[in-house]
Amino acid sequence: MDFQLTEQQELIRKEVATLARSFSLDYWLEKDRKAEYPTDWVRAFAQAGWLGMIIPEAYGGSGLGVTEATLMLHEICAAGAGTSGASPIHFYLFPPMPVIKHGSEDLKRRYLPRIATGEIVMSFGVTEPNAGTDTSRIQTRAERHGDRFVVNGRKVWNTNAQHATHTLLLARTSPRDAAKPFAGMTLFFTPFDRAKITVREIEKLGRAAIDSNEIFIDGLEIPDVDVVGEVGRGFYHLLDSLNPERIFTGVEAVGIGRAALERAVQYAKDRVVFDRPIGQNQAIAHPLALAWAKLESAELMCLKAAWLFDSGRPCGAESNTAKLLAAEAGFEACDAALQTHGGYGYAKEFYVERLWREIRLYKIAPVSQQMVLNYLSEHVLGLPKSY
Repeated sequence: MDFQLTEQQELIRKEVATLARSFSLDYWLEKDRKAEYPTDWVRAFAQAGWLGMIIPEAYGGSGLGVTEATLMLHEICAAGAGTSGASPIHFYLFPPMPVIKHGSEDLKRRYLPRIATGEIVMSFGVTEPNAGTDTSRIQTRAERHGDRFVVNGRKVWNTNAQHATHTLLLARTSPRDAAKPFAGMTLFFTPFDRAKITVREIEKLGRAAIDSNEIFIDGLEIPDVDVVGEVGRGFYHLLDSLNPERIFTGVEAVGIGRAALERAVQYAKDRVVFDRPIGQNQAIAHPLALAWAKLESAELMCLKAAWLFDSGRPCGAESNTAKLLAAEAGFEACDAALQTHGGYGYAKEFYVERLWREIRLYKIAPVSQQMVLNYLSEHVLGLPKSY
């Protein structure tokens, strides 16, 4: 068993950290205040070649794995970028995976090189107002008309829809069969046609710089050549992106927790009350020490899950566990950091309140903590399904 990173992986960590930390905490404070998309941040990562990390070399990418992408996202978040910085980058990592694994050669050649350069801005359309965790009950329909499909329906919590050029879209192409509820759905990768898609932004607790939206699809025409994989098997193709998504959000939570912890530790050293630094008090020191320990443990599970995925091994239990533990550890670290700052923790100028607001998302998305526990109860422990 070897926990040593390769020379290339160490270099990725170093170079990404340097680039990410060139964008100050004030930069992110301003983006959050203005609810402004970090276009220059995404452009900097595109110019450095990081957006094409998992795209195969044959299509203009680096051909690296989920492990390397995990290391990159950790450094982005540890630099203090939070979900505001991580979300626009990780959309170049997990949504393209079904295209890479199941797309036709024509589809890959048309789209993957443009994803690698950042020319394409992706959105991800799966969740619906009446079908959240139970994806089998989505109501968006795609009906065949000759050599194309016509799509009508709604999606919600659609990230990047304000800026997207393309979307990865899941729609029903045949009625739901209770015996095979996940069959009959088809995955498309297609241009985001604003003449046929209406976008309504959702105001939310955190990550104001990255838009979340409800979209209304009315007569969107998608040619056959934009189908990802087989018609009717879209949900199964989508599964190839779900485990990496859990790993990525997990390690982002670890990085955000570490960014908050770094601020809190420094504050605990510098802040003097009753003639001594507050970090000398165990009531301050112990929560920070415990946060560090939990972040370390969560990161190891993220890296194990990434290694299993890259090795072609089953990793559902580990990916879900990584997300579960990391979301808890990251939030607890941010909460301890905010508490360490006392009243100043509530002030935007001390930065930790933004991290606290942003990381709360990861106990809900991309899958709730409760649904992770349901998965582990059923698929790992062999207990009866509870729903």
